[in-house]
Amino acid sequence: MSNDLNQEWVIGLDAGGTRTRAVLAAVEDGRPLGEGAAGPGNALTVPVPRLTDHLAEAIGQAVPEAMRARVVAVSGGFAGATAASTEDPGHVNARAALTAALNRLGIPADRLRVCSDIEAAFASAPGTPADGLALVAGTGAVALRITDRRTTTSVDGGGWLLGDDGSGFWIGRSAVRAALRMADGRGPTTALAGSVGQALGVPAEELPGDGDWTRAHREAYRMHVLPAVMAELPVHLARFAPLVVEAAGKRDTVAEGILDEAAAQLTDTVRALEPHPGERLVATGGLLGPEGPLTAPLTARLHTLGLTLDWVPDGCRGAVALARLAHGQLGSTGRR
Repeated sequence: MSNDLNQEWVIGLDAGGTRTRAVLAAVEDGRPLGEGAAGPGNALTVPVPRLTDHLAEAIGQAVPEAMRARVVAVSGGFAGATAASTEDPGHVNARAALTAALNRLGIPADRLRVCSDIEAAFASAPGTPADGLALVAGTGAVALRITDRRTTTSVDGGGWLLGDDGSGFWIGRSAVRAALRMADGRGPTTALAGSVGQALGVPAEELPGDGDWTRAHREAYRMHVLPAVMAELPVHLARFAPLVVEAAGKRDTVAEGILDEAAAQLTDTVRALEPHPGERLVATGGLLGPEGPLTAPLTARLHTLGLTLDWVPDGCRGAVALARLAHGQLGSTGRR
């Protein structure tokens, strides 16, 4: 501990829609020493006082009090913020909350960098890249072109009402649509009708069996499913996405078609960025991880564009690298 007290440190933050993570790391080599976590960190949807509390809680867990005076740079990747404009409302909120949290903890705030959580995730790729493409496919979906570590072009990310094509929300909504289409006689038979109905608490006697549904069964199913779905926030439809993955694993053709179309939608999103063959494409989000259901079909499609996926789990590593960069520990290429 005595050697640690004499070192200089940086803090990297990944503040997303569901939680905020903080990592304390050594300036010299990026070696992590401490971690902390707290509540949501979206700079547009979380009020600044509450965001300040979440940041202070996460940073306080990660940084022992005796080391706080030795922190030389802080970088935060925030949902709802961007590095492209310091006047962006999310950027302003994130900087204000982060400055207040650091002051509360007695941590110097003179070298502070704010960017989006996606820009931080992009920087998490090996070599801390400065330029290329980023793709997020989780509950939502968006693709970015990043130049000099700042977003210059965005595609999709329109949210549940206007976009997020190919996302977990899109897949979950497609599952419910397929179930309802089967129930009212407009769509093909699919196991999703049973699994969606079960998830929404449809009584067993109203769930589809192997035979044809009577009109009474169809109406009873619809009368249960529709109010149950409408009672939830729309974005919660994403919770049905795993049902599609499960059904596709059992060769349900409707579920397979949904996943195939999701991969096609994400490919169109990337294509709209006009990528160059061989250009860096960093991906994050549960749909594209090592076990992600869209990893294989999307990889095959991107191959035709001359692109390969470089997946990262989150933006913590990138935020640490950006903090080290702010302190002059990384070269202009992003490599030590």
